[in-house]
Amino acid sequence: MPKVKTNRVKYPEGWELIEPTLRELQAKMREAENDPHDGKRKCETLWPIFKIAHQKSRYIFDLYHRRKEISKELYEFCLDQGYSDRNLIAKWKKPGYERLCCLRCMQPRDHNFATTCVCRVPKHLREEKVIECVHCGCKGCASGD
Repeated sequence: MPKVKTNRVKYPEGWELIEPTLRELQAKMREAENDPHDGKRKCETLWPIFKIAHQKSRYIFDLYHRRKEISKELYEFCLDQGYSDRNLIAKWKKPGYERLCCLRCMQPRDHNFATTCVCRVPKHLREEKVIECVHCGCKGCASGD
């Protein structure tokens, strides 16, 4: 007779400390996904979702790398379970990408002339002072700002 598989996930030690914040962010994400997008441009409908995904990843990144309040086991659990974006966090560790808003802003294939997004340009080099990224709504994520 085959074993019965259960969907129970064993939460590592310290999970109860970060669970309320992650549940709150998941509720905001559900709200943003179900939000009506009447009168918005096609690209603007995804901006709140990108913002909340960035916020979740930054929360876990700061807890582990900056404040050192969670264990490596809990950090890896959060990455494996999809609570944060592993690739975005990997970019944040590299110099020049500490404030990167999303991965689409740095991919040349998604932009004209095979460059990066306008939000990656430092504020003192911009011709227009107020800009918004088309992909995620970022107003500027260059490390020199």
